Amino acid sequence: MEEIDVAKIQIREEVATIISALSESDIAIKVKSIEDRLFEFANFLESKIALLYVSDDNEVQTKNIIKRAYNYNKIVVLPAFDPKTLEMELMKVDKFSQELKPGPRGVPEPKADCCKIVPIDRIDIAIIPGIAFDEKGGRIGTGRGYYDRLIPKLAITTRKVALTLEEQIIPQVPMESHDKHVDIIITDKRIIYKI
Repeated sequence: MEEIDVAKIQIREEVATIISALSESDIAIKVKSIEDRLFEFANFLESKIALLYVSDDNEVQTKNIIKRAYNYNKIVVLPAFDPKTLEMELMKVDKFSQELKPGPRGVPEPKADCCKIVPIDRIDIAIIPGIAFDEKGGRIGTGRGYYDRLIPKLAITTRKVALTLEEQIIPQVPMESHDKHVDIIITDKRIIYKI
């Protein structure tokens, strides 16, 4: 188990190095390509209630995706993290710029006083962040396990979709029993369906 943790840390560092070597304009072009693929993706277009995320370091930037989702009449749900329980509350956000506050991870999250909690079984599609993925849907996140705890609670019909740069696809993610897979990965070059 310690071996796997060390391998994951090394992968996170390698991905950070790869991403930092890309220019801002290259990243912007790649993220736009991912965004366009997402907004052409049938599962996303057909969904009404979408769980999205506000991006952290080395995750695909989602600010434009979130804003664009409103234009498609999506109910946008964002997570609020509890560092004590390592759980998250899913909250409906109607006004992206006004209903967020700095969260405990340094990433903006919904304000509890103006955003309503959304039951997890109402989520049609869940956009799951990550730092590295393999073609079988294995993922490496930040290491806190928030999404590994969330994924099993989602309805079986809820599509679990990751957004990532092609450079973040690795041959194989070292997985432990508590690690969860995503169903579909959208990169700047292709859509990968879990094998």
